[in-house]
Amino acid sequence: MSERHVSELAVRAEKLDTGDDLAPLRSRFVLDDVVYLDGNSLGALPANVPARVADVIRRQWGELRIRSWEESGWWTAPERIGDRIAPLVGAAPGQIVVGDSTSVNVFKALVGAVRLAGQDRDEILVDATTFPTDGYIAESAARLTGRTLRAVTPSEVPSSLSDRTAAVLLNHVDYRTGRLHDLPSLTAAVHAAGAYAVWDLCHSAGALPVGLDEHGVDLAVGCTYKYLNGGPGSPAYLYVRGELQDRFDSPLPGWNSHAEPFGMRTAYAPASGALRGRVGTPDILSMLALEAALEVWDGVSIGAVRAKSLALTDFFLECVGEYVGEGRVECLTPVAHQERGSQVALRCEDAGDVMRRLIERGVVGDFRAPDVLRFGFTPLYVGFADVERAARVLGETLG
Repeated sequence: MSERHVSELAVRAEKLDTGDDLAPLRSRFVLDDVVYLDGNSLGALPANVPARVADVIRRQWGELRIRSWEESGWWTAPERIGDRIAPLVGAAPGQIVVGDSTSVNVFKALVGAVRLAGQDRDEILVDATTFPTDGYIAESAARLTGRTLRAVTPSEVPSSLSDRTAAVLLNHVDYRTGRLHDLPSLTAAVHAAGAYAVWDLCHSAGALPVGLDEHGVDLAVGCTYKYLNGGPGSPAYLYVRGELQDRFDSPLPGWNSHAEPFGMRTAYAPASGALRGRVGTPDILSMLALEAALEVWDGVSIGAVRAKSLALTDFFLECVGEYVGEGRVECLTPVAHQERGSQVALRCEDAGDVMRRLIERGVVGDFRAPDVLRFGFTPLYVGFADVERAARVLGETLG
């Protein structure tokens, strides 16, 4: 690759960054000189979080102690933070509760969906290409509810539906390839068959519009430590569509989801609304760190985030095409915008070693066995100069 062409792409990157309305958001994060393209695994640290966590520990816990359940709003945090997430996934207030892990929420949502469907429907469909844990949980849910489980690809879902189908568990964006699945049409197909749609939003929430309410999604779950930047192990969330909440029968009832949580009654009576998705005592430290992290979204349009995400990934693919020798990598991520999430996956020989060398040179992505390089593009803090540098270093590494 000639120095002239390298220079041309670098100049273009600089111009794109100058015209980027989201570029000032980078200052809301703690970032160093590396090109961080692993926000699809763990988002960068928002700059306001350390001071907020310090206050939670020193003042709310250290001084107020038990009073903070009321005075610091600990008790209402799960639904309050859920309402902060709601606009990012296209949901009205009162339908999302934060708490537990993604895996626990997948279990609650899937078993809850099967119970909504009734005894006559005896089959669960699960995305065969999904993150493995979702498959493990779906298999366990099928055994516990006496249903059969069938693994199909998302494209096979419409032809696999029948009057036996109780629920369908799908990923919005494939974690390995970055392929974006058609949530509106697949949800509509599930509903046409009389079944319930459960969506895993881990790789889409905070990167692109989801439209849970608009498209009539029944239940959804997602993590908060990727594009939502909530921190390692930050609590996940559960969405239950408003019209279903009075019939949602959680398989994990707990004192926190009881209609009278401090009544300590022997018989369980579920709380109304999204609160019945709660289980036990919330993880307050992580919960309030997440709440602070979500402030970086103040004034940010998810539509603008999506537009920049597509521009970043387009530019990355262009730079890879110019900087990386022909035949050295194969792109697994769809080129079509309507089929692309916010990451680019490249198949590459010796991918694990290649990623190690990239990280040594300040370009941080990740590796998925056996041969996939993953690069996640978080529009809030990734710029076009980062993209050009990443592709250039990749080309030099593979040179």
